[in-house]
Amino acid sequence: MIKKKVLFINQEITPYVPESEMSVMGRQLPQKMQDNGFEIRTFMPKWGAINERRGQLHEVIRLSGMNLIIDDTDHPLIIKVASIPVSRLQVYFIDNDYYFGTRTGAIYGDMDDGERFAYFSKACLDAMVALEMAPNIIQCNDWQTGLIPVYLKACYHDGILKKTRCMYTIHNIEYQGWANGNFFDDTLGLPWEYRGRLDMGGSVNMM
Repeated sequence: MIKKKVLFINQEITPYVPESEMSVMGRQLPQKMQDNGFEIRTFMPKWGAINERRGQLHEVIRLSGMNLIIDDTDHPLIIKVASIPVSRLQVYFIDNDYYFGTRTGAIYGDMDDGERFAYFSKACLDAMVALEMAPNIIQCNDWQTGLIPVYLKACYHDGILKKTRCMYTIHNIEYQGWANGNFFDDTLGLPWEYRGRLDMGGSVNMM
């Protein structure tokens, strides 16, 4: 019997970041599904506080040289991978110093959070294509991954991800990923027909 492939996209996964409700869920839910026979992969940002040596992160060399354009700027895309000890749960890290590596303090709350997670969303999908991953389901969590179903439908509908479906989980409805109306035109790079789907009162809502 062919295993169902599920790819989790999380902002936080313990032990790579301190324990929180989100990071514990990011570890335990994929682990439980892997234990029940699913083929599991996970993606998260490579936050600056993550110790690469301790976590045994390794760059996926064959994907070196990839770039993404966000807000008319070419940004490097580096993919690293590690396995959580004992569980052998495989985690892929989206590594970009500008968006994730050089920030200090909390991992959320910067003025450009919308741009950061637009980059993260596109980076995850580009990485799946480059790695020839075609999950049956992408499981997204909260507004930080809310653009992934939109990008999947708008920009990746005719390649290896054309049969992939998304499941979207809201953990905290209070945080919805708001941005001003210009964010759609300046940053997202989506077809115009998607403008109305993200619009709420003249602003962009990424949830």
